[in-house]
Amino acid sequence: MKKGIQIENLVRSYGATQAVNGVDLSLGQGEIYGLIGPDGAGKTSILRMVCGLLLPDSGKISVFGYDPVAQHAKVKDHIGYMPQRFSLYPDLSVLENLRFFADMYLVFKKEFNERLPELMHFSRLDKFRKRKAGALSGGMKQKLALICTLIHTPDVLVLDEPTFGVDPVSRKEFWQILKTLADQGLAILVSTAYMDEAQLCDQLALMHKGKFMTQGTPEAVAASFKGRLLDVEMKQNESWKLVHNRLLENKNSVQRFGDRFHISYQTENELESIREVLNDLPVEVNDISPSIEDAFVSLMES
Repeated sequence: MKKGIQIENLVRSYGATQAVNGVDLSLGQGEIYGLIGPDGAGKTSILRMVCGLLLPDSGKISVFGYDPVAQHAKVKDHIGYMPQRFSLYPDLSVLENLRFFADMYLVFKKEFNERLPELMHFSRLDKFRKRKAGALSGGMKQKLALICTLIHTPDVLVLDEPTFGVDPVSRKEFWQILKTLADQGLAILVSTAYMDEAQLCDQLALMHKGKFMTQGTPEAVAASFKGRLLDVEMKQNESWKLVHNRLLENKNSVQRFGDRFHISYQTENELESIREVLNDLPVEVNDISPSIEDAFVSLMES
């Protein structure tokens, strides 16, 4: 598989703060690679360095064999970058924004007219082509930003938290579009703070303070969770504090997920101890397989 993006031992600091600390990444055509982590983890710094917008302190980056800094003009032909902030012109219509970006990327009029129906169709923005960008919903703004990024037919997409603040339905539609683009052969590097989106990637890295804590397929990352896991569901809303305090007193590792707790354990003796602690409480206890979020929380704790 031809590699779209290769990163080796990438480092970047801001003064005394090390934002990116020795990360390695390999992204091929037709793949979606997710950088998963909270604000300040270093995701945006990596994306900007890939696009040549930020200089690395050390390390190597290759985009289709080109250096984003030394060969920026060649990289620009291959890459489409969508920053986190809505970067289009609110006073221009959907169609006018697309024409502007086509002119900026030197897309010929014939190519633009051939590309336009396809972009409008899969973004579902065709009937909104005359609407001002500033009057679009959050989800439609992100779709417009995406198709403006695609207007010059890039080989690599770099997306910085593209669904941040977008409603769940629009997030789902946006990821369906990304999956379609990956199936067409695009290499997609995307950052997100949403753990449910991590499951939609082909490869992902869990980030914290500039480092990759682990990386691999979603299944491999979830399987990196050490130990076994119980799901404890509250049968009464007011019982969660009592359950939480008992488990902490029993020195168990506990994470709350809405009206449930996830409790990690290692041995059968630990399991028996947990069941004894919860025996007289209004809860339902079940063994479950760890999720990516469980693995992330566990790695953060360690």
